Amino acid sequence: MAETQEIRSCVVVDAACSGNPGPMEYRGIHMPSGQVLFHFGPVHGTNNIGEFLAIVHALALLENQGFHDMPVYSDSATAQTWVKKKKCGTKLQRTPQTAQLLDLVVRAEFWLRTHQYRNPVIKWQTEQWGEIPADFGRK
Repeated sequence: MAETQEIRSCVVVDAACSGNPGPMEYRGIHMPSGQVLFHFGPVHGTNNIGEFLAIVHALALLENQGFHDMPVYSDSATAQTWVKKKKCGTKLQRTPQTAQLLDLVVRAEFWLRTHQYRNPVIKWQTEQWGEIPADFGRK
């Protein structure tokens, strides 16, 4: 955990899902203050969708607040790849139960295509630093 002390002001994000799909939620926390900046869910979805939406939510919030260089940390390589591609790679089918979440995915993809963000999105090194501080602690 010593390396995390070197990390200055940043946003850490994480998602949790019970089942796949199942009840999913995500949140973003400011470090080092520990303040919860946003929390969404639970809704029916997948962990990877939650991780993707959490990163985009953090990027949009930071842009809106004028923090253009603050890093966003995520422990999900899959979600980071989806953000880089500006496309969520989920196979989750649209049903009445998933419609709200998939509408948010479309909105997040649109935001990524129409905004230029400077914030670095960085892989949280769980093996070196321990669990990401936004973790829901349900493992």
